[in-house]
Amino acid sequence: MALHKKSFTERELDRIIEMAWEDRTPFEAIRFQFGLPEKEVIGLMRRYLQPKSFKRWRKRVNSGVSQKHLKKRHPVITRFKCSRQRAISGNKISKR
Repeated sequence: MALHKKSFTERELDRIIEMAWEDRTPFEAIRFQFGLPEKEVIGLMRRYLQPKSFKRWRKRVNSGVSQKHLKKRHPVITRFKCSRQRAISGNKISKR
């Protein structure tokens, strides 16, 4: 797998995993920001998550709940994050 082509910092890995968990962040956004196609994101998640967490994530991504693919999204959804989510600084989500 091409994961070995580029090494990511711990902070970048955390951000990729966070983006992969977010329903509103499509795989295309991860590819644009980090150059990782969907297949490599799946491999990264398999490598860095516990087996049970990975299975839960894959089930969620493949279900109708997730909007991880731009083509599957409802046309009304144009944002990558919830409108109620505050700014993210230092990879920590601010509390309300």
